[in-house]
Amino acid sequence: MTPELYLSYPSAFLIGLLGSTHCLAMCGGISASLSMALPVGKGFRIRQSVLLLAYNIGRIASYALIAALIALLSTTAANQWTQLGIALRSVAGLLLIAMGLSMGQWWQGIRYVERIGAPLWKRLSPLASRILPINHAGQALALGALWGWLPCGLVYSTLGWAALQPTVGSAALTMVFFGLGTLPSMLGAGYAANWISGLKSNQAFRKFTGALLILFGLWTLPLMALIGH
Repeated sequence: MTPELYLSYPSAFLIGLLGSTHCLAMCGGISASLSMALPVGKGFRIRQSVLLLAYNIGRIASYALIAALIALLSTTAANQWTQLGIALRSVAGLLLIAMGLSMGQWWQGIRYVERIGAPLWKRLSPLASRILPINHAGQALALGALWGWLPCGLVYSTLGWAALQPTVGSAALTMVFFGLGTLPSMLGAGYAANWISGLKSNQAFRKFTGALLILFGLWTLPLMALIGH
């Protein structure tokens, strides 16, 4: 694979930022519940911030781990099959297009992709329920680490791009930047749940971000790379 095929870290961050309303639907409720479960009183904001940061650190760490595991396979296979880069780029582009269509509420085919992770999540979700209620940062970190494995079309779309990276480390770092892009909305779900909920249901915003994700997907496709050259 040539360097221009690699996903840049700023692009990964932007995908996370644009698609964060989808993250709110999947994980935002947990961020909000962490805040609501805390008794209001002295030091409330500090305790709230610690739990929210711990939860999101765990979530982003899981994204990086999943990307590393996928990259272990993709980088090894790429050394044996030179056409793998084109195949991975095609899959990544199509997933981003499907995610954009879902965000814009034009087509929900991404849900079929999300079913891929359902069997694993069925095994992990009981572990998450055992951690609740969250009383300290360690529990929040563990909950976030488990919740990072929740089947999510946006995560899967970005993992397709992460698999294009030349090394395991760069693939993991790609997902770290993606996770950082989702962080503002996820923290906002804890600090300002009502405002974030309104943003999530704003149809114009969803269609705008959906269209941008579709453009990212089209730019990713190998055909567009050839046209660019």
